[in-house]
Amino acid sequence: MVDKNRQEGSKHQVSGAMKEGAGKITGDRSQEAKGNLEKNAGKVQREVGKASDDARDERRH
Repeated sequence: MVDKNRQEGSKHQVSGAMKEGAGKITGDRSQEAKGNLEKNAGKVQREVGKASDDARDERRH
């Protein structure tokens, strides 16, 4: 079972990257920055989930 933070983090990464790209294309620096923030927050959230999964796996062994 995969930690929910990994799944949600990945969703935020993709969503943020899309917003960032749209901001670049349209020249909307605010949208680009918001997308970048969401993308990076998603990376952090995904890593938290990975750490949780790793800790759970260690407890099993």
